[in-house]
Amino acid sequence: MRTDFRSIRVETADGIAVFRIHNPPVNQLSEHVVRELADAFAGAFREAAVQAVVLTGSGKNFVAGADITQIKDIRSREALLALLHENNRVLNAIETGPKPVVAAINGACLGGGLELAMACHYRVAAPGVDLGQPEVQLGLIPGAGGTQRLPRLIGLPNALDMITTGKPIRSEKALERRLVDEIAPTETLLQAAIRAAKGFLEGRHHLALRATRARHERLPSAAEKKALLDFARLMTAAKAKGYIAPFKALDAFERGLHFDIEPDLAMEAELFADCLFSNVARNLIGIFLHTRAAGRLPRIEGIPPAPVRTVGVLGGGVMGSGIVHLLVNEGLNAVLWDIDDAAVARGMAGLRATFDYHLKNKKITPEGLEALFRERLTCTTDLARLKEADLVIEAVVEDMAVKQKLWKELEGICRPEAVFATNTSALPITEMASVLGDPGRMIGLHFFNPAHRMQLLEVICARKTSDATLATSVAFARAVRKIPIVVNDGPGFYVSRQLSAFMGASVFLMADGVDPAAIESAVVDFGMPMGPAALSDLTGIDINYRVNKTFEMRLGPRWKVHPLTEAIYRTGCYGRKTGAGYMDYSGPQPVPNPKVAAVIQDYLKQHGVAPRQMPPREIVDVLLAAAVNEAAYMMEEGICDRPQDMDLAMVYGTGFPPYRGGILRCADRWGARPIHELLLELEKRYGPRFTPARRLAEMAREGRTFYPEGA
Repeated sequence: MRTDFRSIRVETADGIAVFRIHNPPVNQLSEHVVRELADAFAGAFREAAVQAVVLTGSGKNFVAGADITQIKDIRSREALLALLHENNRVLNAIETGPKPVVAAINGACLGGGLELAMACHYRVAAPGVDLGQPEVQLGLIPGAGGTQRLPRLIGLPNALDMITTGKPIRSEKALERRLVDEIAPTETLLQAAIRAAKGFLEGRHHLALRATRARHERLPSAAEKKALLDFARLMTAAKAKGYIAPFKALDAFERGLHFDIEPDLAMEAELFADCLFSNVARNLIGIFLHTRAAGRLPRIEGIPPAPVRTVGVLGGGVMGSGIVHLLVNEGLNAVLWDIDDAAVARGMAGLRATFDYHLKNKKITPEGLEALFRERLTCTTDLARLKEADLVIEAVVEDMAVKQKLWKELEGICRPEAVFATNTSALPITEMASVLGDPGRMIGLHFFNPAHRMQLLEVICARKTSDATLATSVAFARAVRKIPIVVNDGPGFYVSRQLSAFMGASVFLMADGVDPAAIESAVVDFGMPMGPAALSDLTGIDINYRVNKTFEMRLGPRWKVHPLTEAIYRTGCYGRKTGAGYMDYSGPQPVPNPKVAAVIQDYLKQHGVAPRQMPPREIVDVLLAAAVNEAAYMMEEGICDRPQDMDLAMVYGTGFPPYRGGILRCADRWGARPIHELLLELEKRYGPRFTPARRLAEMAREGRTFYPEGA
């Protein structure tokens, strides 16, 4: 029996072979690992001295899934099906082999890892490990028997939930559902698995009956299956709009789960191929891979980040308290500073409120929260208490003079290597840093509200931000489990300006007679979490107005505030915070605000504009064209030149539907030429806001895309 494998460690004792998968960083089932598993099991099944096999992982993972990079570029259906059939052959050989195989699930057991474990004859898991089929999150379904083996083990209702949502379950729940047969402490997991293997040899377990394919007792009758799947389709249609994988999973359940599993596996492979070759899967896989690579820039390659253990936070408002929550919850020490004791007390009250969800759901006890604060948090009104901070994040009032005064004072207090970060969403960071003796130590860290929950962290380089400062900031973002998107200083940075371009184009349609309700409906149907009016009411019409005035001042006539925007702002109805904006929130349910509706009607009457019917697709096209154009302008200006980062920013920062891949991925499918032609029409109708960027005009002329071909 071979033992010289690249990714499998083999040990044999007392007739039991132990195979330990070792394929860092997460033990993915790469193609070479599958080949080695096939060889290792074939050798063990031939070797007379081996009576049973125990299969386990290494580090924190059993197997955390298949290697998505090895299938994402497959363009031939025949090549994909050949790969899937080979994977099934390997798992089937384990399941129908002549010797018992026990899975010792030491860590994350996801996707192909769970499919591998289910092909084994017995499963022992460590406490608290995740088991799941998350493929739907990449626009896929399980492709190596997951849709057929999981229902056999845990029943169709539970399998439906796990596969159509992609959510994992912990080993304790898996034991209740009989997905695993036993839980054993991590330190004795292997011994427990070896005992289970010997149980087969001693007759306590029957090999043929333990094969998952032979388990039919938990499968529903034909009538039960139809009723369950009919209901599931209704529920899935309401929750999974725009996605296809959940429906393909339902198809796999409906067309499979027969006495003979072999045709079912072949059918599942066909459905997997349908998913992989869809735009939805391509987009979601792209988002997944780009998320993994976020922040890995050539500029900072090889530059070691400075360690960040203590972080100062200036300002205990909504954003500051959210940042402090994030810090202490991720194991860092936080020093919260504010102007006086009353402000500090308000900051602490806000911080406690951010933990309400955790307390309500018993993720932490009141005593545990107080202990966390005692251990990790210092509150002060004395800036000198920040002298040992490795990083200082400022989240005070949006006033340049106030911010610069604080930074100038802190420069004389903090260590020279401490990084200075501002959370400003509007002020120029290059100007803010100009008061420092070393402006290279300043960077923007733009958190999104609520800071402890939103995944995106916009990392903004000022003109003189050093590479060391950037490297430390990106590493910090990763340490607190944020997705760092690096952009350069400019008005609105990237996300705010892009969102303003996308949603802001709607005012031109309203001024052209398009019903605001039709615009809201079109944008939500497209997949955004809310439409332009609802978003304005949530963030504040007055705030959006000031942001747009700033853009007008710094970006020129192309961003001139629309007269209808001015008129709506003058109503004093600023949204939810004032009780009314586009909608009136004074009753049990929001209803259109007659005051704003009257302003819109007066504007249309004064300008002789008749009501205009516009199909939803055309409404969205106008908004998308404006957004694509703004992205091209920002590329020209050097704000950002990485389309994958720009799309991640919109997905994680604004809720742009991930299954669409992002604004620039949409643009590449649409084509630069038709976008350019539409913008020229819109420019004639609505003015310079829609003037095409030079870069976009060149792309249209040369037939180029934002993403490199094949990316």
